[in-house]
Amino acid sequence: MSTVQTWVADFAAREQGLTGAGIPWLAAMRKRAIERFADEGWPTTKHESWRHTSLASLEQQQFLPAAQSSVADLASRIKAGEAGHWLVFVDGRFAPDLSDIGVLPPGAQVLPLSGALADSPESVQGLFGAETQGASTVALNLALASDGAVIRLERGVALEKPVHIVFIAASQQAASFPRNLIQAGAASQAVIVEHYVGQGSGASLTNAVTRAELAADAHITHLKLQQEDEQAFHLGTIDVVQAKSSVYNSHSMSFGARLARHDIATDFTGDHCETLLNGLYYVNGRRHVDHHTLIGHSRPHGVSREYYRGILADTARGVFGGRILVAPGADKTDAVQRSDSLLLSRMAKADARPELEIYADDVKCAHGATVGQIDENSLFYLRTRGLDEASARRVLTYAFAAEAVSRIEPEALRRRVVTAIRSLVPDGAELGEFA
Repeated sequence: MSTVQTWVADFAAREQGLTGAGIPWLAAMRKRAIERFADEGWPTTKHESWRHTSLASLEQQQFLPAAQSSVADLASRIKAGEAGHWLVFVDGRFAPDLSDIGVLPPGAQVLPLSGALADSPESVQGLFGAETQGASTVALNLALASDGAVIRLERGVALEKPVHIVFIAASQQAASFPRNLIQAGAASQAVIVEHYVGQGSGASLTNAVTRAELAADAHITHLKLQQEDEQAFHLGTIDVVQAKSSVYNSHSMSFGARLARHDIATDFTGDHCETLLNGLYYVNGRRHVDHHTLIGHSRPHGVSREYYRGILADTARGVFGGRILVAPGADKTDAVQRSDSLLLSRMAKADARPELEIYADDVKCAHGATVGQIDENSLFYLRTRGLDEASARRVLTYAFAAEAVSRIEPEALRRRVVTAIRSLVPDGAELGEFA
């Protein structure tokens, strides 16, 4: 039996037990989604956007039901006394004992998707998405998703503390399908952190989808920090729609998983929209990470900035495919796209494909990509200042990453990313005096 048939059979066995199984619109959509996945199967390297990323190793895996695992200590370390509204999920299921949503201002809602589907399913129907959107992996998520986070902000609501959505992969060979829904009303503001971690979960699968709608003048900062186990598989999709004068700042930090794929797209449906897509990844061993982005400048006066940086060691591989689409009539568009990769080994490999597709005349757009090793002149300079070669390489590696990290606000989130980088770079703890 092929893995596609396995997932179809798994859906048939689990369908009636999924959260919201009795909701007519959701049940019908799930059926259409699994039919689409059965028809298309997993994306292959024959698909242009997956040309450099094969899911063959994922298809060979057999995933098991989640087991009961104690993750209280790990959840406590992740929180580390940091203020915020916390939702914690273990193997894709909401863990109320580990969560602490706290007090929210009037007009703000933060709750698990399972709770929203149980209490007011009509409130999430419009944002849930459709089975025709995204790759076939997104359709599989829709078919099997039964939990995730729902964040709704009414007009003018501003959250003072970040919303932390923590997904812990705790069971060996388990698969989870989180679906997060964000609805930001006019002139609302929030910082949202998606954090994916593993606890000895081996070759687990996380297939996550986050959908967001930003009304006029809304301002959302979104940090995704991916730190799952080295044998894990992570397929992540972020789909954003922006209305007039809204601002969406995305920071995608990928530091874990045997294979990680991140698809990030935002569409400007109003004038004067702004977005920042900022990414950083570190891969070593034989690990593979792929970022694919799409910024749709559909209206005039849009501003987008896209910067991705990758650090690659051993025989690892990094892929970046970025596309900026400027539609007819999207005059005064201002867009910059850049991808830079640092190779720490001769066997590491980076593929970059930045694209500009422009159908308007009065625009200012630029793109570029670099792939290289540590600069020998910079290395020599640090050696003359008394550093040994290993320490000098460490400093230059961190300096390369620091440019991406410096764009992250607020400071507490930046510190969280810095800690993650130091845990990855050999002897990274010694970088403290250079941070």
